[in-house]
Amino acid sequence: MVGKILQPEIRSLIDERNFGALRQIFQEWPPADVAELIVDLPEDEQVIIFRLLPNALAADVFEYLDAEAQQKMLRAMAHEQVVAILNEMSPDDRTALLEEMPSAAARQLIKLLTPDERHIAQALLGYPEGSVGRLMTPDFIAVHDDWTVKEVLDHVREFGQDTETLNVIYVVDERGKLIDDLRMREFLLRPLEAKVSDFRDRAFGALKVNDSQGEALNAFRKYDRVALPVVDSNDVLVGIVTSDDMLDVAEEEATEDIQKLGGMEALDEPYTTIPLMRMVKKRATWLIILFLGEMLTATAMQGYNGEIEKAAILAMFLPLIISSGGNSGSQATTLVIRAMALGELRLGDWFRVVRKELLSGLSLGLILGTIGFFRISLWQYLHIFDYGKYHWLVAFTVGVALVGVVLWGTISGAMLPFLLRCCRLDPATSSAPFVATLVDVTGLIIYFNVALFILRGTLL
Repeated sequence: MVGKILQPEIRSLIDERNFGALRQIFQEWPPADVAELIVDLPEDEQVIIFRLLPNALAADVFEYLDAEAQQKMLRAMAHEQVVAILNEMSPDDRTALLEEMPSAAARQLIKLLTPDERHIAQALLGYPEGSVGRLMTPDFIAVHDDWTVKEVLDHVREFGQDTETLNVIYVVDERGKLIDDLRMREFLLRPLEAKVSDFRDRAFGALKVNDSQGEALNAFRKYDRVALPVVDSNDVLVGIVTSDDMLDVAEEEATEDIQKLGGMEALDEPYTTIPLMRMVKKRATWLIILFLGEMLTATAMQGYNGEIEKAAILAMFLPLIISSGGNSGSQATTLVIRAMALGELRLGDWFRVVRKELLSGLSLGLILGTIGFFRISLWQYLHIFDYGKYHWLVAFTVGVALVGVVLWGTISGAMLPFLLRCCRLDPATSSAPFVATLVDVTGLIIYFNVALFILRGTLL
């Protein structure tokens, strides 16, 4: 917001080549505000601003740009500035940048790093894609439990400048094995002569380098920390993951789930940058599957063609019946998928979900069925529409069918995520359109079988 307000002033200073004033302004701004301003400027002016910034500030600002803007800036910058920014970036943000780039371009950028930074970058990129190892940074403060509080604070003053966070201090043994993590307030409130071993309690949570980023997100929710340590298979502390990285992971996972719930493959890249044909391909796959599924509805209706000819009035309520079942199924599958994502539900909870959704589906079906019954009855009574001699039976058929369809839709929508999880598939794949298609076919069968039972000997 600050950048947008002062943008005319910035443009004026750029036109006047008043670089001293520009440098002074940007040094007083938070990096996030500078990044917000930069993305709204033409590329040539973006490069001018980056050249004015000290290397450390330029790297901080660069980290706030999205992947597309970062790649554009790298192409526009001078070689020396690219080298400086890449070496100043925090390791986790640099890894995220290298992941987004073509492999050949990423290898070229890695060559620009200093030997130490190159070793860090290659180590982080060596972990599996989507793992905690790709997210972590090796910049943290580690101390030993025989140190005094004074020694710890002196160590922080000497080496804390380049660490990701100073909110948490990690205690390790002589082999680097994690013993504990302690908040900085513990050291600030203790006597200087107190030893770390006097107040550490070994009560800590840690991530494994090969844990998935989704598991890391659940761990952050569980422990409510701004940072969590990452250990290898020998419990040696190798890095930390911070909450800002988890916010990005949470946003990506939520975006992916929402897109899948919409009945399509996850785009895996911003909507504004994805090529048209790739987006069409990702959307067409599920549309074709859903279309073929809906063709089963037509096939099912052909099986009841005789009943429809005898009682054409039944066809009038098909959209009502089918949509009610699809809507109830979509509600159930959305609730269960979200509960699974938050760790509230596990595979072993399926029976508890069945019981709850059985009661929910029955209640919802009774509500809709009652409304449907009285709607037909009222229209007949007010002479708005004539449903014929057996209008009470028609109303009763629609009411009972709604109970059955809504109940079935709720149960099937709730159980599909569990079935997919059992098959080691993403539960979000049981998207709302997929559930609606499934319930369309089965709901039609339920409706006509109820009609055959109730209306036999009258309309049928």
